[in-house]
Amino acid sequence: MAKHFSLLLVLAFVLVVTAEDCTVDLKGLIRECKPYVMFPASPKITPSSACCSAVQKVNAPCMCSKVTKEIEKVVCMDKVVYVADYCKNPLKPGSDCGSYHVPSQGR
Repeated sequence: MAKHFSLLLVLAFVLVVTAEDCTVDLKGLIRECKPYVMFPASPKITPSSACCSAVQKVNAPCMCSKVTKEIEKVVCMDKVVYVADYCKNPLKPGSDCGSYHVPSQGR
């Protein structure tokens, strides 16, 4: 439990530091979307309208450029792609988000 808490703190710190670069409400994004993108990888849960509202404001390429290996240890990138698609702000197929390669075809 303490390990997960410390990883969440790392995630929050990294995302807050990147907020200036990506000009997004990261506190809102974390608050609204955390349940939909954290491990375990399944099940994938349909995100809330509040999460989608936050996702639609995100500059995805900018945010993806800030994803570190530490973030990828706690955030399931496959779920991130699912949420982004569902919320109509999809990641570009074939692009990279951190070390995760966004699939070129439907999942």
